[in-house]
Amino acid sequence: MTSKAVRRVQSGSPWEETFGFARAVAAGDRVLVAGTTAFKGHVLYGEGDPYEQAKTAFADALEAIAEFGLGPEAVVLTRMYLTHSRDVDEVGRAHKELFDSVRPVSTLLVVEGFVDPRILVEIELEAYRGAVDS
Repeated sequence: MTSKAVRRVQSGSPWEETFGFARAVAAGDRVLVAGTTAFKGHVLYGEGDPYEQAKTAFADALEAIAEFGLGPEAVVLTRMYLTHSRDVDEVGRAHKELFDSVRPVSTLLVVEGFVDPRILVEIELEAYRGAVDS
């Protein structure tokens, strides 16, 4: 088995520089993505719409794992953080559209808030880039 070096990917989020973090980190066979919201640069997409924010955040998270040659089928875990329980169905709908055939383990949490009060959803995911059992 060959060792894979730790590699980091930045997305351009304004908070990456401010707080000193990466969008995604690959370490061995794991690729971790965290802190993914519907912000692209300083623009929030889907303001007031949890479904659109979830779709945008998942797209950004999947774009990050694509830097490592992975797609949705490699995702083994997702975490969704919401500010309102009323948004569970809409965020779940966005999740199902992307991962229905993949079926990663998943956690959905309602939290008090985010750095910007317009953010309704934050996404984390973990992908596996090792050998696939047949």
